[in-house]
Amino acid sequence: MSESIVSESIEIKKETLWKVAAFIFAALWLFSLYSNGSFGNVTGNSIKEVSPTIQDPSVGNVQVKIDGSDPILGDKNAEISIVEFSDFQCPFCARANSDAVAQFKKSDYYKNGKVNLVYKHFPLNSIHPFAQKAAEAAVCAQDQGKFWEMHDKIFANQNALSVDNLKSYAKSIGLNQAKFDSCLDGGKSENKVSNDIKQSTDAGAQGTPYFVVVNNKDGETKVVSGAQPWVNFEAAINSL
Repeated sequence: MSESIVSESIEIKKETLWKVAAFIFAALWLFSLYSNGSFGNVTGNSIKEVSPTIQDPSVGNVQVKIDGSDPILGDKNAEISIVEFSDFQCPFCARANSDAVAQFKKSDYYKNGKVNLVYKHFPLNSIHPFAQKAAEAAVCAQDQGKFWEMHDKIFANQNALSVDNLKSYAKSIGLNQAKFDSCLDGGKSENKVSNDIKQSTDAGAQGTPYFVVVNNKDGETKVVSGAQPWVNFEAAINSL
């Protein structure tokens, strides 16, 4: 075999190896993002990586309004609030609920009344077709004083969120069925959900889950974006 043919063969093999290596690297990178919850941030049809860090407050405080329409878990007069913008059909929101939120419920911050959790709706309707009605169902349950029961029921059955399913969940948690059905079918809670969506975008949310930790005394805030571990929330709370 001539020297030129051998050289050309070697170059082709090198090029092939580089392509294979590049493909493997890209696959591993994508898998890493997915496994870390980095695909939880979605706006419209775009997918953005979630930063695993807490936002530096020097960037500017995020403005969040907490009012009487918001379901609050914990002492309403707590010094610190964790404001959660969430989507019932988002798998990363379910992960946050079973991890960080569950840890919060076990924490001294919650038990001692120093920190509460405020829930706001941010259904990503372009990619989650059942999220809007699930959010409305939670508001209808809130009208009967059982938001958190419905919240937990929906997340526990995230793959079954049809209107019929939501109505069956209402029955299972002891709601007045006729009142709930009328609320859900009549769109009574649409305005609340729409208002929360506007607040989420005003607060800088580009996907779900999105958390703003707020010092209720001076208004200082920290952002924790994505399905982050509870330790990141503790760091934000302690810094405030």
